[in-house]
Amino acid sequence: MVVELFLDLLSQPCRALFIFAKKNNIPFVFKHVELLKGHHHSEEFGKVNVLKKVPALKDGAFTLAESIAILLYLSRKFNTPDHWYPSDLQKRAQVDEYLSWQHATIREKGCKIFITKVLVPLAGQPFSPETLEEAVEELNSALKQFEEKFLQDKPFIVGNEISLADLVAIVELMQPVGCGCDIFENRPKLAEWRSRVEEAVGKELFQQAHELILNVKNLSTTQLPPELREHVKQFLKT
Repeated sequence: MVVELFLDLLSQPCRALFIFAKKNNIPFVFKHVELLKGHHHSEEFGKVNVLKKVPALKDGAFTLAESIAILLYLSRKFNTPDHWYPSDLQKRAQVDEYLSWQHATIREKGCKIFITKVLVPLAGQPFSPETLEEAVEELNSALKQFEEKFLQDKPFIVGNEISLADLVAIVELMQPVGCGCDIFENRPKLAEWRSRVEEAVGKELFQQAHELILNVKNLSTTQLPPELREHVKQFLKT
């Protein structure tokens, strides 16, 4: 049965799911839920995910929220290659370790930059250089931990092959890049890792998944209709 994935590619977790499903030839229907237009608050979407957040999955009568849970569900249901979520106990634990760590570090700090540089201006609120500087400093600290703890001198987070940990990491790090923060500059180890991840995923698929976020600066200067601005303000509260 073809699964339905409810996604908005502005979202890091949604991009991870999109890339994973495409790369592994998982049959799915792309259900576009536009966050900036408030589609996630609709009654229809609420029937799929009562939390009213993307991503979400619908597999027949079964529904699932939370990107990590969905990635693991897809990897098991479609028996994807072992390197994504290794059967080896210790390698799998290393993937789990990164997936547990990233929420309040890499993802949170990257989101703070995105909110400050893109969403706040979209909502017609004043831009705060001080808040941005603080967010960049926090992300730099998290990136140092990422390199020293998780990447070290390995090609990928778990040895010689790409895993779900690398996939989740790269989509998170592309969020600040789309906002104009080149976090890979002056970080040769991180830049080389990015190139390996892009190669493993496929450059065309990587570009397709990140096209929207890499052009998000254009969106930040667009004058939104008042009703959409209100949706953005509400989004900032969720």
